[in-house]
Amino acid sequence: MTIFIASDIHGSLPATEALLSAFSASGAKTLVLLGDILNHGPRNPIPEGYNPTEVASRLNEFATQIIAVRGNCDSEVDQMLLDFPIMADYAWLVLESGTRLFLTHGHLYNADKRPALSPNDVLVHGHTHIPVAQRDGEHFVFNPGSVTFPRNGFAPSYGLYDDGELKTVTFDGESIVSCQL
Repeated sequence: MTIFIASDIHGSLPATEALLSAFSASGAKTLVLLGDILNHGPRNPIPEGYNPTEVASRLNEFATQIIAVRGNCDSEVDQMLLDFPIMADYAWLVLESGTRLFLTHGHLYNADKRPALSPNDVLVHGHTHIPVAQRDGEHFVFNPGSVTFPRNGFAPSYGLYDDGELKTVTFDGESIVSCQL
């Protein structure tokens, strides 16, 4: 089972095109979007190729494969453009191994403010735009970084789960961080 994980598109059409191309090439059947999909937000600059309407249209082509959660820049108005739900603050995804992924944006739940998790559960969030893949106490914490506004000198990136490994990858194919579940 391969799962593709992306966060913080912020309405950038070039970033959306890059992530959809990488998703299609990955062989993944599921595309997880961790929020901040269409709106750039008041603290971010307007991204290159800002086109939320076209971003929605392109993502809607993959609606049956998408699991998405709400980011702090997502709203009911955004939901009106999308054919898949984005208004939940979190979702659970259970891997074939039984490991549970708690999917959230990161503004409500994060490494410092965790929901109730069982041992070996994985907290998967975006929001900080900084890639992370690590065991943290009884749990794992994973952040794919941002496809549009990477921070701390990182390149735009996304996450992949495959064969028990979570890793963050740049669009050039470089693995940034990873952890074995």
